[in-house]
Amino acid sequence: MTHRRAVALMVLVTLLWSMAGVVTRHLDAARSFEVTFWRSAFNALALVVGLTWLRGPALFGSLWRAGRAVWISGVCWAVMYTAFMLALTLTSVANVLVTMAIAPLLTALFSRFFLGHRLPHRTWLAIVVAGAGIAWMFGTQAGEGAWLGSLVASAVPLAGAVNLTVLQKVGKDAATASDMLPAVLIGGVLSALATLPLAWPLQASTHDIGLLALLGAVQLAIPCLLMVRLTRELPAPEISLLALLEVIFGVAWAWLGADEAPTASVLLGGVLVLVALVANEMLALRRPV
Repeated sequence: MTHRRAVALMVLVTLLWSMAGVVTRHLDAARSFEVTFWRSAFNALALVVGLTWLRGPALFGSLWRAGRAVWISGVCWAVMYTAFMLALTLTSVANVLVTMAIAPLLTALFSRFFLGHRLPHRTWLAIVVAGAGIAWMFGTQAGEGAWLGSLVASAVPLAGAVNLTVLQKVGKDAATASDMLPAVLIGGVLSALATLPLAWPLQASTHDIGLLALLGAVQLAIPCLLMVRLTRELPAPEISLLALLEVIFGVAWAWLGADEAPTASVLLGGVLVLVALVANEMLALRRPV
């Protein structure tokens, strides 16, 4: 796979991820932990179907024999699934996405200290510029009452940085990397099991269940599997940096589809993020390192 194709697929991943905020704003009755339960349950169901199609019945045996790295990654996926949806019920889409945007810095630091990766100067500069844009956005969006949601959302980039570091470490070998796909399923199952008692009694309408099934399969299962595959093609910090596009896409979806209009400062911060990402990728095409 070429670098350009890998980047294009990662952009597709972020576009699919970014659907969550606007879809949840159209739910009728499902709230808080119930939203997380249904999305994680449908995610797990879609992954069982997809991975069984890819691997056959051997999938279930491989889960029992899965190594420590698979389970660590699975727990990270479960934290991300759960914290993200819970945070969306506590604060605005913009607050959640902006808080999550500390992920590139955390991932870069983890890659440097735990994997010994030396990042090119362009990537560090892109992280700083994008971080400035995120900080500008956050400074005006995080009003009173938003801090609890932002605190919950902060678990997502932390778990994501750990997950990407683990995936990158085992992803050097193609066979080992493919064995990490069941971790996405483990994460969905763990998240659904953890939130079911807190979601009871279930109150979601048929309309809600349809939307949450869409999130579980299209917004979560497909892009998460793609991201695991892309860890064999792109460095973890670059994946995390490209994932910042979810902030831009998510705010735009919420604006267009749920009337959560961003302020001028959010738009300016978004421009800084886009400039940093585009500059980094253009330099990467000219001088791949």
